[in-house]
Amino acid sequence: MPEKREIYHLTVPEEMAGERLDSAVVKLVQMQTENGEISRTRVQNIIKEGFLLLDGKAGLPPRTRLTAGQTIDIDAPAPEITVKAEPEAIPLDVLFEDESILVVNKPAGMVVHPGAGNWSGTLVNAVLGREPDMNLMLEDDSEIDPLRPGIVHRLDKDTSGALIIAKTPRALRRLSKAFAEREVEKTYLAIVHGTPVPTSSVIKTAFGRHPVDRKKMAVLRQGEGKEAVTAYRVLKTGWRNGRKVSLIQVRLHTGRTHQIRVHMAHMGFPLLGEKLYNRGHAPDADRQMLHAWKLEIYHPETDEVMAFEAKPPADFIEAVDSIQDEKN
Repeated sequence: MPEKREIYHLTVPEEMAGERLDSAVVKLVQMQTENGEISRTRVQNIIKEGFLLLDGKAGLPPRTRLTAGQTIDIDAPAPEITVKAEPEAIPLDVLFEDESILVVNKPAGMVVHPGAGNWSGTLVNAVLGREPDMNLMLEDDSEIDPLRPGIVHRLDKDTSGALIIAKTPRALRRLSKAFAEREVEKTYLAIVHGTPVPTSSVIKTAFGRHPVDRKKMAVLRQGEGKEAVTAYRVLKTGWRNGRKVSLIQVRLHTGRTHQIRVHMAHMGFPLLGEKLYNRGHAPDADRQMLHAWKLEIYHPETDEVMAFEAKPPADFIEAVDSIQDEKN
């Protein structure tokens, strides 16, 4: 059965010159398509996922100001119909909790929020099952996405580690602002093929949606996309299953989708278990060996600096322990 898609071809009229891209699209869909309707949150997600082109260009911020005559093309997978995320009794590894925030050690294999193909069993379902009062937050604030209540940042499905959830609208706004303005320190552990050279460095590139495969991200030519900055340091190197591998520590200075996976593959040192960006290496693991190890934030209510550390899961620890020294 063919995939259902949302397709719109829009032109910016004179009266919408100077408006934001996201809000203008909402109005244009309502004006120019029969019985058309699309939410601003949906438009922002479509932009973020690279399915909206403004004059043929993707990856522009939702706040981009428009000029008359510009063309807007949308070709996105249509969302499955759902009202909101439902509470589910799923256990969570809680690192910290108070009235404003919840910090968990997300297991590998768990999707952060409901979406196409993953309408249950997500972190959001688990949080709502644990925090039934968060449903009141949805009712009290119409700006909160009912499929992503409290979510201020994400980890890939197969990435484990520390993730913070806002429990109140105020915490959600303040944490979202902190992540957007890079006021959060995020440190990861990863196991990669080979030994990065130099053993400590900063990768800085242009970054954005792959120009051909829209499901992938990519390092782009200078001046395109957005800046992505990744700092890494080799902690351990040796042999595993007859192949050279290294345990590295990674600090993210920007938070682009798939940033660590793309940057390390671009340098020629893809993550063990990585399948989307791994070229020329056997995966050598059941999932990508990436763990969100440490998270440091300012508390959204007290402004106190808070640091959290998530213990790596058993499969990651076993992989690290299996790395044999050169002499062995």
